Amino acid sequence: MACGILLVTHPGVGVSILTVATALLRQLPLKAEAFEVPFDADLEALLPQASAALRRVDGGEGVLVLTDLYGASPSNLAGKLARLGTPVRRVSALSLPMLLRVMNYSEQGLDELPVTAAAGARNGVIHDDA
Repeated sequence: MACGILLVTHPGVGVSILTVATALLRQLPLKAEAFEVPFDADLEALLPQASAALRRVDGGEGVLVLTDLYGASPSNLAGKLARLGTPVRRVSALSLPMLLRVMNYSEQGLDELPVTAAAGARNGVIHDDA
């Protein structure tokens, strides 16, 4: 059994990052899915669909939910998901380096993966003066 990964993002973000990660790694070691939240979304109306996505990726050890922008609608929906009963950890500021780092440490559990995700995002930022 393993953790699942759910990207809860604004339109176009989650699907794109998941597509690139899949192309780079050929096969993702963790079950992952993108759930994109329309700009004019009613979060209560979307909750059943988002909950279904959460259940689809749950490998029995809980789900790491990655959102693009803390405090925005996708992040708020992720907060609602976290209160439904499935073990969930949330990390914001989704980036490709973050997702790749999580996939490269797929053996980690739900308590370790958020730290790994945050490190992937931080270490993915390079200031290059060249």
